[in-house]
Amino acid sequence: MWRNGRRVLYTADYIQGYRNALRQAREDLQDMHFKHLCDMANLHRELDKARAEFNELRAVVLARQRADSELATLYREAAIVRARAAERDPSVPLQ
Repeated sequence: MWRNGRRVLYTADYIQGYRNALRQAREDLQDMHFKHLCDMANLHRELDKARAEFNELRAVVLARQRADSELATLYREAAIVRARAAERDPSVPLQ
C-alpha cells in the first residue's frame, strides 16, 4: 500500500489493533495489581494473627517460668525452715 509515493507502514487496522492491545494490557495489569493487593491484605491478616498467637504463647511461657521460679523459691524456703526446725545431734560431727 502506497500513499503520496510512500509506502504506508501503519494502517488504520494496525493502529486500532495496537490500541486494543495496549488497552487489554492495561486492564490485565490493573487486574493483576488488584489481585496482588488482595493477596497482600490476606498475608497481613495472617501475619497479625500469627503475631497475636506468638504474643499469647510468650505470655504463657513467661507465666510458667515465673511460676517455676516461685515454686523453686518456696521449696528452698521450706527446706530452710525444716533445717532450722531440726535438732542437731551433738554426737554427730559436722561435715
